[in-house]
Amino acid sequence: MNSISQAISQSGFHTVDFVILVCYLILLVSLGLFLSRNKDGKEKSANDYFLAGNTLTWWAVGASLIAANISAEQFIGMSGTGFRDGIAIAAYEVMAAITLVVIGKFLLPIMLDRKIFTIPQFLRERYNDGVGLAFSILWLFLYVFVNLTSVAWLGALAIEQILGLQGIVVEVLGFQISIRMIIILLLFLIAGIYSIYGGLASVAWTDVMQVTFLVGGGLVTAYVALSSMGEVLGTDALGALGRVYTDMTSGVHANDVHFHLIIQESHNAEAYSNVPGIAAVVGGVWLTNLGYWGFNQYIIQKGLAAKSIDEAQKGLVFAGFLKILIPFIVVLPGICAYYIMGNPDTFRSMNLAGQINVADDAYPWLIRNFTPTGIKGLSFAALAAAIISSLASMFNSTSTLFTMDIYKKYINKEAKDKQLVNVGRLTSVCALIIALIAVKPLLGGLDQAFQYIQEYSGFIYPGIITVFGLGLLWKRASSRAAVWTAILTIPLGVLFKVFFPEIPFQFRAGNIFIILVIFFIYMSYYDKNYVKAEEVSNKDKMQMYWWARVLGIAGLFFLFLAGAQWLIDTSNAVDRPDENLADYLGDIGFQAFIFFGVLVGVNAVGLRSNARDGIKDPKALPIKLELFRTTKGYTYGAIGIAVITMVLYTLLW
Repeated sequence: MNSISQAISQSGFHTVDFVILVCYLILLVSLGLFLSRNKDGKEKSANDYFLAGNTLTWWAVGASLIAANISAEQFIGMSGTGFRDGIAIAAYEVMAAITLVVIGKFLLPIMLDRKIFTIPQFLRERYNDGVGLAFSILWLFLYVFVNLTSVAWLGALAIEQILGLQGIVVEVLGFQISIRMIIILLLFLIAGIYSIYGGLASVAWTDVMQVTFLVGGGLVTAYVALSSMGEVLGTDALGALGRVYTDMTSGVHANDVHFHLIIQESHNAEAYSNVPGIAAVVGGVWLTNLGYWGFNQYIIQKGLAAKSIDEAQKGLVFAGFLKILIPFIVVLPGICAYYIMGNPDTFRSMNLAGQINVADDAYPWLIRNFTPTGIKGLSFAALAAAIISSLASMFNSTSTLFTMDIYKKYINKEAKDKQLVNVGRLTSVCALIIALIAVKPLLGGLDQAFQYIQEYSGFIYPGIITVFGLGLLWKRASSRAAVWTAILTIPLGVLFKVFFPEIPFQFRAGNIFIILVIFFIYMSYYDKNYVKAEEVSNKDKMQMYWWARVLGIAGLFFLFLAGAQWLIDTSNAVDRPDENLADYLGDIGFQAFIFFGVLVGVNAVGLRSNARDGIKDPKALPIKLELFRTTKGYTYGAIGIAVITMVLYTLLW
C-alpha cells in the first residue's frame, strides 16, 4: 500500500481530483440504483429489464448509443492510433455517422416493426432456430472474450498509467495480484452494481449523465492537450489548433500520413494497412460499421427500446452528430502528443513523468503530465464514464442474449418474467467472472488494441452483413444459404489471414463479403423450398424498379471505375504515385470501389427480385415500403451529417 500511495503522490493528482472522481462515481451508482427500483412495488417484467419498457426518448437513445460505443477503446486505442498513424483513424467515427443514417432509414424500422428483443431472435423468425442459436453463441463469445475484456483491459491500462501504478503488485490473502487486475475488478463491480440489478433502464438513463461527462470532460482534455502542444511550439491552444489545421491543409506535410484522412500506401505502408486510404470510406469499413451499429446487440438494443420508430430514428441522427464530434475528443489528443514528442529539446526540458512506450500510452501520458489540478479529476471522470457505460451495456446485452435466446427458447420455455430477470442477472455475474479470468491471457502485450478489436471483429462481420442484410431486404433469402454462409464466414477469414497476410484487413473483409454474398444469392436462387409471394401493388413495384435501376447503374459505375484503374495500373510500368494519376489511385486503395460496387449492386438485385419474382422464402418478411418513409426532421438531419462529412474530406483529404 505504501508503494501505491507513493506512486499516486508522484502522479500529479491532488485531493480535489479524487474528490471529483469519487463524487462522480457516487452520483452514478446512486442514480443507477434509484432507477433500478421497482416502481409502485411491481416486479420488473422481461420487457422492463431488457428493453426499458420501450420508454426511451430520442435524446436517451442517442446518448446511450454513444455512451455504449465510446470507451477506453476510443479514448486509449483510437488516440494511440492517432499518435502513431494520424487522423485517418477518424474515418471510423465520421463514416459511423453516415452508417447511423442508413440504419435509421432502412434497418431499424423493420426491427421495431417486428417487436424483437434480440438480433438472433430476428434470425430465428426469418430463417430457422439453428441460425439464431449459432449467432447467439457467436455473440456471447464475442462480448465476453473480445468486448468486455478489451474495454476493461484498456481502461485499467489507462488508469494505471495516469496514476503511475505500472508494475505494482499487491499481496491479497497470500496471492500476488497485479494492480491492473484489481482495477479491472473494480471497473466490473462499479458497472455491475446498477446495471445487473436495474437492467436497460438503469443503463440507458445513467448514460445520459455519462455522455455529459464523457463529451464535456473529453473536450476539456482536448483543449488542455492543445494548450500543452502550444507551450512546446511557443503559442497558445488556438495557435496550436491553427498549426494542426495548416499542416493538414497546406501540403507541406504531403508525405506525413498524420495529416491526411486518406493515407497513401507509399507514404506509410504500416499505417495504410490499418486505415487503407479510400477503403476507409468505400471499403470494408462499411462491414464493420453496419455490423457494429446495425446488428450488434449491445448497441442496437438502445434503438429497440425506443418509444416509437420516430423517436428511435431521431436518436440515431442525434448519435450521428455526436460521432462527428468524437474525433476532436479522442484523435486530436493523440496528434498533440505526436507534436510534443516531435520536439525533443523542449520535451526533455519539461521533466515529464513516464513516457510513451507503446502507442496506447499517449492519452494517459497527456492526462498525467499536462492537465492541471481539478481538470485531471474531470478528465479522469470522463474516461471512467466511457469505460463504465460500455461495460454496463455489455453486461445487459449479454444477459439479454443468453436469457431470451437460449434459456427461454431451449431450457425453460414456460419461464415467467421474474425467472427471466433473475437468470439475466445471474448471466451478467457469470460474464463478469469469465471476462475477469480471460482478460490477461487474451490482451497482454498489445500495442494498438483498437486495431485488434477492429481486425478480429472483421472476421465475423462479412457473414453477419450478408445474412442479416439480405434477410431483412430480400424476400428470396433462404435458410439454407444463411446456415452455410454462417459456417463459411470464419474459415474464409482464417484462410485469407494465413495465405494473404499482406492484405489490409479492410480489403480482406471486403473480399470475403463479395465471395459470401455471391454464394448466398446463388444458393437462394436454387433453393427449392419456396412459396408463392404476395402480390405487390403497382405503386410499390414501380418504386422498387426505379430504385433498382438507380442502384444498379451506380453499382456498375463503381465497378467500372475500379476495373479501369486496375487495368491501367497493371499495364503501366510507371510507379510514381505522387505524379501519375493511375498510380496515385492505386496508392490510395481505389480498388475498394469493387467492394462498394458489389454492396450497392446487391441492393439493386434484391429490389428487382422483390418487384419481379412471384415466389419467396417461406419465412420472408412482408414488403412494407411505408416503413422506410421518414420525417422532414430526419431528412434534414441526415443531409446535415452528409454535408459535414463531405466538407471534412474535402478539406483534409
